[in-house]
Amino acid sequence: MSGAVHLKKSQSAVRRRWLFAAAALALAPWFSTVAADRIAVRTAELQLIEDGTGSVALDALFEFDLPPVLEDAVNRGIALYFVVDFEMSKSRWYWFDKRLVSLSRTWRLSYSPLTRQYRLSSGTLAQPFDTLAEALAVIKRVRNWQVAERGMLRADDDYTAQVRMRLDVSQLPKPFQVSALTNRDWTLASDWRNVQVTAELAK
Repeated sequence: MSGAVHLKKSQSAVRRRWLFAAAALALAPWFSTVAADRIAVRTAELQLIEDGTGSVALDALFEFDLPPVLEDAVNRGIALYFVVDFEMSKSRWYWFDKRLVSLSRTWRLSYSPLTRQYRLSSGTLAQPFDTLAEALAVIKRVRNWQVAERGMLRADDDYTAQVRMRLDVSQLPKPFQVSALTNRDWTLASDWRNVQVTAELAK
């Protein structure tokens, strides 16, 4: 009898795991849909840096409204991390495309109740702002971001490039990471946006 009971419990546990996996697969597209299209990529352009080095830079403009729950989180001392991802690949007819560039730039947005100022930091760069709108305006615009060095591009090759922006929920405190799985207000991202790679960039 005890063996039968143990077998039934094992079957029940396996059934629960299967149901959980099936539910996760069913919800995965929903989570993907929730995460995308909250940020719009208005413009994205590659151009040569005007310093004679032949390096290539990205200029991009993003647009989004910060959901009230995220604004409240910032004002309560929770830092938000906005990431811009850029990728570039060389097309190859005989094999998979070759990834040439995979870069990320992160802005950390925080608020200090003592100074009543918002603060943006990226690497060693840090800037204070009196209003949230001013800080977000900087996050939304990418200017002169070097993404390729001289000699990386050849005029007789074809390239594809894309850019996106996302809120990095993995850097939120654990309770908020859980909320991000089910609460649309905690998910903020754009789809990948193609960026034209012109022959003029291969000088």
